[in-house]
Amino acid sequence: MIHFERKVVSAWLVLLAFLVAGTRARANDNYSEQVFFENSLSHGNYFYSSGKVTPPSTLELIDGKLPVESDTFISGPNALKLQWASAVNGGWSAEVKLYQWRNRARLFPGAKLFLWLYAAQGIRAVDLPQLALRDAEGDFSQPLELSAYTQDIKPGSWKRVGIPLASFKSASVNPFQPHRVSTLILLQGNVQGKADATPHTLLLDDIRIENDAPSNQAAPRAPTHVQAKGYERHIDITWSPVEDQALAQYVIYRSAGGEPFRPIGVQRPGVNRYCDYTGDPHLTASYRVSARTSSLRESPPSPAATASTHAMTDDELLTMVQEAGFRYYWEAAEPHSGMTRENTPGDDDIVAVGASGFGVMAILVATERGFITHQQAIERLSRITEFLSTADHYHGAWPHFLSGSTGRRLPVFDMYDNGADLVETSFMMEGLLAARQYFKQDGPSGQALYRRITKLWQEVDWNWFRATPQRDALYWHWSPEYSFHIANRLTGWNEVMITYLDAIASPTHGIPAGDYYSGWVGEGIGNRYANGKSYFGIKLDVGGNTGGPLFFTDYSFMGFDPRGIHDRFTGYFDNNRAQALINQQYCIHNPHHWQGYGEDTWGLTAVDGPEGYVPYEPSFDPDDGTIAPTGAISAFPYTPQASMAALKHFYRDLGAQVWSIYGFRDAFNLQQNWFSGITMGLNQAPMVVMIENYRSGLVWKNFMANPEIQPALKNIGFRVDIGEPRTP
Repeated sequence: MIHFERKVVSAWLVLLAFLVAGTRARANDNYSEQVFFENSLSHGNYFYSSGKVTPPSTLELIDGKLPVESDTFISGPNALKLQWASAVNGGWSAEVKLYQWRNRARLFPGAKLFLWLYAAQGIRAVDLPQLALRDAEGDFSQPLELSAYTQDIKPGSWKRVGIPLASFKSASVNPFQPHRVSTLILLQGNVQGKADATPHTLLLDDIRIENDAPSNQAAPRAPTHVQAKGYERHIDITWSPVEDQALAQYVIYRSAGGEPFRPIGVQRPGVNRYCDYTGDPHLTASYRVSARTSSLRESPPSPAATASTHAMTDDELLTMVQEAGFRYYWEAAEPHSGMTRENTPGDDDIVAVGASGFGVMAILVATERGFITHQQAIERLSRITEFLSTADHYHGAWPHFLSGSTGRRLPVFDMYDNGADLVETSFMMEGLLAARQYFKQDGPSGQALYRRITKLWQEVDWNWFRATPQRDALYWHWSPEYSFHIANRLTGWNEVMITYLDAIASPTHGIPAGDYYSGWVGEGIGNRYANGKSYFGIKLDVGGNTGGPLFFTDYSFMGFDPRGIHDRFTGYFDNNRAQALINQQYCIHNPHHWQGYGEDTWGLTAVDGPEGYVPYEPSFDPDDGTIAPTGAISAFPYTPQASMAALKHFYRDLGAQVWSIYGFRDAFNLQQNWFSGITMGLNQAPMVVMIENYRSGLVWKNFMANPEIQPALKNIGFRVDIGEPRTP
C-alpha cells in the first residue's frame, strides 16, 4: 500500500452516506415513472425533440429541434421554448420525446399529464396549440385543445395545466395506451381561429405524469447539513435527504459576488448532491437548498454554505476524478446488497455483477486515498459478499443481473440469458481477489472478509463452462432451463482474457492452461488473434482490425498487471498502449470530420450513445461522433500524457455538459449536441482504478499478490521481459 496522510472522514459524511443509501431505494423508480421532461443537458436545443413546419406558418427550430430557454424556468437550468406563428394553409408540429435511458420502463401510473406554461407577453387560452400523445408502440391519440384545460396564460407568470390521461382518445388503428406515453405532440391543427398569423412564444417545463396532489399538501421540510466544497472549476453541494413522499425536487440556489440568491438547478429525490460547474477557477459562492413538491409547495431555504474554486495541480485533478467516480459505487449503490446499480437513473433494483466487481476495486482505491476508512470499506464489502453468498448462482457463477432487494436472477437482456454469466463472474472475482489481499491484514474483520471471498472464489466451477465434448474453451452463459443454448464461446481479442486467467488460476475447479490458446486465442478455429499490422505508423500485435473498443484494454487489466511479461504473441502492456494510441490517432485524423475530435478529444469504446448501445471503435463504420471519457481516461497507464490532455480538455473546456456529480459523464457527441444523462456502472470504476494503477500500481499489486495467479501465468507460458519491469 502507498502511505500518506489520510483525510479525516467527518461524522456528518458517514451519516449522510447512511441516509443516502436508505432513500435511494425508491427515488429513481419514482423519477422514471413521473418525470417526462425536467431540463435539457444540451445547450441551445433539446436533443429529444423535433419539429416540422409548412409555410406560410413558422416554427423556430435549431438543427431541427426545439430551442431551450436558459433565463426563465421551473426546473433549472432551462425550459423548452415553443415559438410559432400559425397561418392559413400552413401548419406546424413539435414533438417532445421521452428520454428512454437503459432499463427505463415506459409506464406512467399517474392519472394526469401536468405541464408548466409561461408566456412573457401572455397568451390567450384560445391561441394555445393543440396537444396529442403517442405511446411506446407508436399508436396515437386525437389532438385536443389545451384551451379546454386552462384559462389565459398571464404575462410573466407560470401556470400549471393538468389534463386527465383519459381525455386522450385513440386515433390510431391499434388502441392508444396513455400510460405508456413516449411523445408529446404540439401542433397548429386546422381549428377555426388558430391561423391568426401572430407570433407566439410559450415556454414549457417540468412535464410530469402523476396524480392530483391533496388539497392540504404541505411543503416539505428544509434540507439540513448543507455543505459546499470547491474544486478547480466546480463546487459540489451536498445535504442530508428529506423524507417526504411528496418531494419532487431539491432546488439549488447560488449567490456570488454579493448578488441575491437565484435558482441554478434542481436535483431529483434520492440524490443529495449537486455539481455547480462554474468554469471559473477563482470564484467564491454561497448555496442554499430547498425541497419542493411538483406543484411548487416549497420549503424554506437551508442555511447557506460557502466554498471557493481554486487552481489544482495535475495530481489534484487525478484525485478529483477518482473521488467523483468512486461516489457512484458508494452513494448510488443499491442499499440492501451494497451492489452497483446497472445505471442511474434507471431501475433501482437491477444490480450488475461485473460492474459491482469493478466497484469493489474502486472501493479499494477510495480506501487507500482516504475517501473512506478501512472499516467503512470492510463493512460495505462484507455486505456485498454476504449478499453474493445467498444470491442466485449456478455452479458458483452469478447471473449478469440480480435483484438487489431479493438476490434473484433478472433476465434483462433475453429469456435465454437467465442463468450463470461467467464473464460477469470473472469481473467480480477480479475485484474480490484484489480486495482479499488488500484487507487481509485489517484485524478480525479483514480476516473474516478474506475467508468469505476465498469461499466464493473456491465455489466457482470454471470447468463446468467448458461446454463442448472437445472441452477446449469456456462458454459465456449457462441456464438451468436452457443449458448452453446461447453457445457464446469465449474467444479473443476482447474483454474476456481475465475469465481465462481466473479459470486457470482456480484452486478448486480450474481448467487446463492449454485452454488459454485453444479457447481465448482460438487456435485451430480460424480466428485471427494475431494482427501484426501498423495503423497510423503504430504496430498492433494482437486484435482484429484497429484493436476494437478501448474497454478491451481495461476490463481485464484493472487487476491483471501486464507490465514486464509477455506470452508467445505480445506483451499486453505494449499492445494496450498501441491500441490506445491508434484510438487517439484515429480521432486526430477524423475521417468523418466530426466536431470536436482531435488530440485531446478521443476515446472510442462501447457505450450508450445517442441511438443506444454501440461498441464504438476507431473504424469508419460504427463511428458516429460519440466520445466516451472512460475510454481515454482509463488508458492512463498506457498513455499518461494523452490521457491527461483529454482529462483537462473534458473538464476545463467541455465543462458543465461533460462533468457531473459522479465525474465524467458516460458519453457525449458534439456533432449531434448530445450528452448522456445516465451514469453506467461499467464506466466510472475503470477510470478510478486505472488512474490508480498509473499512480501507484495499487490494484495491480494486490490482485497479482494472490498466490494462485503467478503459477497460472507460468503454466500458460507468460515470461518475464528482458530488462527492468515498468513502474507506474
